[in-house]
Amino acid sequence: MGLFLVNTSENNKHTSNDFSIMDQKASQFPSIKIERRIIEKNRRDQMKILYSKLYSLLPQHTSKEPLTLPDQIDEAINYIKNLEMRLKNYEGKKERLLGRKRLHTSLNFDSTAGKQRPPKIEIHEMGSVLEVILISGSENQFVFYEVIRIIQDEGADIINAKFSVSGETIYHVINAQIGDSMFIFGAAKITERLKRFVSGSSSDVEPQPELWDFEIHPGTWEF
Repeated sequence: MGLFLVNTSENNKHTSNDFSIMDQKASQFPSIKIERRIIEKNRRDQMKILYSKLYSLLPQHTSKEPLTLPDQIDEAINYIKNLEMRLKNYEGKKERLLGRKRLHTSLNFDSTAGKQRPPKIEIHEMGSVLEVILISGSENQFVFYEVIRIIQDEGADIINAKFSVSGETIYHVINAQIGDSMFIFGAAKITERLKRFVSGSSSDVEPQPELWDFEIHPGTWEF
């Protein structure tokens, strides 16, 4: 019958090492818990500081009672939402103003384009009466005075002159009486001279105001 010898000293050594490791781990648990508590406390303190800074940015309140932290947070959230709504309203107003500005610019451009259109003239012979229709822009008013001067310069008498305004366009209607001595060729001569003048009035030649010094009797005008 054989005998088995057991090395008890070796087994005892392993057992003692295991207990030592367990003791070290157990001793570390309290320190880990304390460290976590410190980290959490620091985090909360930092959040309180941030909340306090955020609340300090809000407008002054009439309430004298101090607000709790949740109330401060709600107050900040409501204020931010209010700012967002005001910002959207301002953006809407800005877009409307820009739209009006674009429309105003467009209208001014169209108006300016209308002003730059050359004047037009139509002449109708009705027996001894010559009817002159002049269409011009408001800045081409000198054309009207020059037409009157040419008619009188050719010996015709102004019966009446009327006008109407539509936007930046002025419509003139001038009626002139042709004398018996110029009945045959006078109308053709006046017509040719008026058309030649109006067609050249839109050129770069500046009008000469001294040529407008003709005498017009108020009794002959009907507005």
